[in-house]
Amino acid sequence: MNFIRLKDLFHDFPVFSLADIRVADAGFDRRRLSEWQEKGYIRKIIKGYYIFADTSLDEIRLYAIANRIYKPSYISLETAFSHYRLIPESVYAITSVATRRTYGFETPASRFLYRTITPKLFFGYFLLAGNVKMAALEKALLDYFYLNSSVQSKDDFAALRINRHELTNQLDRELLAVYLRRFASKVLAKRIGCFLNWVENA
Repeated sequence: MNFIRLKDLFHDFPVFSLADIRVADAGFDRRRLSEWQEKGYIRKIIKGYYIFADTSLDEIRLYAIANRIYKPSYISLETAFSHYRLIPESVYAITSVATRRTYGFETPASRFLYRTITPKLFFGYFLLAGNVKMAALEKALLDYFYLNSSVQSKDDFAALRINRHELTNQLDRELLAVYLRRFASKVLAKRIGCFLNWVENA
């Protein structure tokens, strides 16, 4: 397979791997990838995953890369808060939850962080453009409070810099309650109740 053929096959992929290439060309010589890197045609994201050098890395593309390089996972936590305009600044990393161990990648494209949840809690996401898995706002909140048990006081809530007006406008309380029941945690339910009380009365 030559580079022109590679680009024709994978130009719509957010990131491609050696395994992807060998589906199309079982005899592909992986040394070609090193050659194409040296020539500046492709860039390595992490071991085994590549993007084309001229790829534009907008938010959706970065989210798609995050989904792909550590599976199964979906975008959540601070990155989801930013996506829903709940926090005022861009986040320093693309944050996701995954059923695998907590892990992080420092890459030329971005920093990708993954927090572990149990398989039974791997739900509450939907697909954006490009089949990007993004947590529903309600699930992103629950993921955050579930994984950050130290966040429980009014000062802690204020430190999150959540836009309370935006959250109130977007939050589906019925859906939040449905998701919360699946966590089956009285402690989490209490903390969420305290947080919502703060949102309404702070």
